[in-house]
Amino acid sequence: MKTTLLTGAALAALSIPALAADMPVKAPRMAAPAFTWTSCFLGAHAGGGWTKHDISDPVQLVQDSLGLTTTGVTTTSINPSGAVIGGQFGCDYQFAPNWVIGVEGAASGSTMKGSNSVLLPASAPNTALVTARTDFLASATARFGYAIDHWLLFARGGAAWAGNKYSVTGTAGGAPFGFEGLDSRPGWTVGAGIAWAFATNWSAALEYDYYGFGTRTVSLTDTVNGGVSPLGIKQSAQTVKIGVNFHMWGGQ
Repeated sequence: MKTTLLTGAALAALSIPALAADMPVKAPRMAAPAFTWTSCFLGAHAGGGWTKHDISDPVQLVQDSLGLTTTGVTTTSINPSGAVIGGQFGCDYQFAPNWVIGVEGAASGSTMKGSNSVLLPASAPNTALVTARTDFLASATARFGYAIDHWLLFARGGAAWAGNKYSVTGTAGGAPFGFEGLDSRPGWTVGAGIAWAFATNWSAALEYDYYGFGTRTVSLTDTVNGGVSPLGIKQSAQTVKIGVNFHMWGGQ
């Protein structure tokens, strides 16, 4: 009896490896591909902006055009603020393995507008209301960043453009005046931000940008009395924007 039991146990033990060999083997699970920022993208943004316009010489602009005496140089600073909203398009390439380079074009419409009054000494207490408005900002920049999985820290810099409208209005010595002029000027921009890929084809970004446009002479036309006169205007701008981008091929 013992011999029979021992024989059966031995045969069962020998059959276990054979049964195991006949069982199907599951294929190893493939690791998910690493996320990449390599893609072209298209998106929209919104935020706030601040500009600074150092304007000289609005007093001479008015008094000389009206035949009044002008002495010295008057400069006034206007600091408009408002909303910016627009869109962007670009492409990124990730390499080695966490660095990202790319290019981006962006354009924003703006509601930034401000004004300031300046005294007209030759016809005091009359003043001139000087108004500056920035209608749009645009840029074409290179981007450079460092990726940490679905996060991207980046900086950008390149060329920029601004579209402005200026006016100087009021009454001097009983004579009304109304100067107006448009200005489209080139400049440069630098900025930095952080982006988060919250879905396969979507990312959100927070970004700060500084714009420098230097000093230019802008010709203003007196729409009341006729004639054209120059103003010297130095301009800079800053924006903070939140954007959303659609990536044309997924991050994985």
